[in-house]
Formats: sequence, structure tokens, C-alpha cells
Amino acid sequence: MRKFFALTLVAAAVVGLTLYAQDAVFRVKVDMVVLSFTVTDSKGKYVNGLKHTDFRVLEDGIVQKLATFAEGNRPPIQILDDGSTKPLAIADNTAKENELKGPSDAFVGTNVFVLFDTSNYMYRSFVYASDAIADFVRGLDKADSVAVYTFSRNLTRAADLTRDRNFAIAGLRKAVAGDDSALYNGLLLTLRDAAKVPGRKVVIVFSNGPDNGSMVAPDDVRAVAEDEGIPIYVISTAEVNKDPISSGVFRRIAGRTGGKAYFAKTWQKQVEAFESIREDLGNSYTITYYPQTNPNEGFRKIAVEIKSDLAKKYRVRARPGYRPRTS
Repeated sequence: MRKFFALTLVAAAVVGLTLYAQDAVFRVKVDMVVLSFTVTDSKGKYVNGLKHTDFRVLEDGIVQKLATFAEGNRPPIQILDDGSTKPLAIADNTAKENELKGPSDAFVGTNVFVLFDTSNYMYRSFVYASDAIADFVRGLDKADSVAVYTFSRNLTRAADLTRDRNFAIAGLRKAVAGDDSALYNGLLLTLRDAAKVPGRKVVIVFSNGPDNGSMVAPDDVRAVAEDEGIPIYVISTAEVNKDPISSGVFRRIAGRTGGKAYFAKTWQKQVEAFESIREDLGNSYTITYYPQTNPNEGFRKIAVEIKSDLAKKYRVRARPGYRPRTS
């Protein structure tokens, strides 16, 4: 698969050179970076109440100037040049515009994309899984928007992004069991949709695990999520020991994007996993910044540091970085 992509890129490059000769110039386009992260203590409990002045964000070791800061579902603040703050005017991110126009667009709850496995691997737990997802949707913060997608061999957009919980659940209830599983194809398409929406977003995958129908590699999908800054949470109904390959992939995708992976075989464990995700979203910090000048056109490493001595006791979980767009 990687060889195929490499050949495709080479072919595209040859065409580009044919059309533009030696005048082709690639420029890096870096938009505002939206970064969500959690802080926990030595016992794994969320640490709340920290201020923007408690954090330092570095990109490839370069200190960044924060534009906005928010904790959980509290109203965000704008950080001015002199270090003072003021409340941030909120824009509605359910509008039709697809481009992030400014910091205010980054904070209208969380855009939650639920990707539900309806392949034949899920026959036995289909009804219970649907109930667990419905309960999760009902319990989301009122400011959050939610979309419900289903997949087997193909992706179905059962309910587009909405704040109407009844509409989202109605779409979920129309899902029917399918055949083969093309998980990574579906996840890639979901990420592409999520990337068009301004502000904070997450993807939650509910799956049994095995993939026997995708045309894309999981690490290629993970790279897209990493670059777009979209955390992926995975709830797998499979037993870890029975499918170590899928389990390892789920852990890697979730960990590299700032999400979490859960292995929940029973309905009760699945409900607990959804509750954990909802708690994670409610206890996250979200910041934005416009990157400082950086010659690196490849992967840029992001580090979130806590300035005080408490840093030794606390753990920050965030995505490790991104690749700037080229144009």
C-alpha cells in the first residue's frame, strides 16, 4: 500500500514538473492551531483550575504566543498582546462556512463524530452497542454538536452534525447490520468531514476491531488525524488477546492523536467507556495559537509544559505534533 502511494506521489510530481517546468514553488500554509489536552495528577485524576499563565507551548522548541484559552465548557478568553485577557465573542460553528475565520470560531462546544461499526463482526452486540451510543449522545453537553456515521463495507452518514439529539439518535436507529468491515476507509472519510468543521472536534470509533475491506493503511489514517488535530477515541468490543494486531493499532492511533483506546467486551464496560470519554471532553483545556516562523516543512513537534514546580507531579496528554499544509 505504501509503495502504491509512493508511486502515485512520484507520478503526480512528474506531471507537475511537466506542467510547470522548473518554476514550481511549494509554500507552507499554517493556519491557527487548535490544541486540546488534559492534565492529570499522579493518581490519574483530572487537574482543573489551571490558568493560561500556567502553560507554555512549544513547537519544535519555539515558544508560541497563545491566542485563546478555555477550560472544559467554560467561556473562552482571548489573550491580548500585553498579556491581559478579555472574554471571547462566540461564533456559531454550525454555520455553513467551512473555513476557520478566527479564534472565536474554535469554541462552541465540541464537534463529536461517532463512527459505528455495523459490519458482520458486530451482529451479536449490535443492539446493545446502539443503546450505549444513544445514551452517550443524550449525555453530551448542550453546547456540543454530534454526527453519527456507520460503516461496514461503505460509509453511511446516518446523521449530519447537529445539536438536535433526537435527530442524531433517529439516524443511529436506522442503522442496519452490513457485511465486511472497511474501518480505516470509513475513518478516513470521517476525518475528512471533521476537518472541514471549524473548532474543536473528536472522532469516536465503536468497533469490534478486524478490518477486511479497507484500501488505506491505518498509519496513513492516523497521520491525517494527527495533522488535522483531531483526537480519536476507540471503543473496541474485541478481547485484546484474541486480536493483538487490531488492539495494537487502536492504541497507536488513539495515543498519537491525543485520544484514548478502550477495550470493552460487555455492555456495561462500553457504557463506562463512553462515560470516560464524556468526562475527558469536559475536563480538557483548549488553546489556540498562530505558529511562529518555523522553517520546518515536515512534522512539527508540539510540547505543552506546565511552568510551576507542579509539573513534576502532573501529566499532560496531547497530540505530539502535526505537518503544515503545503500549497
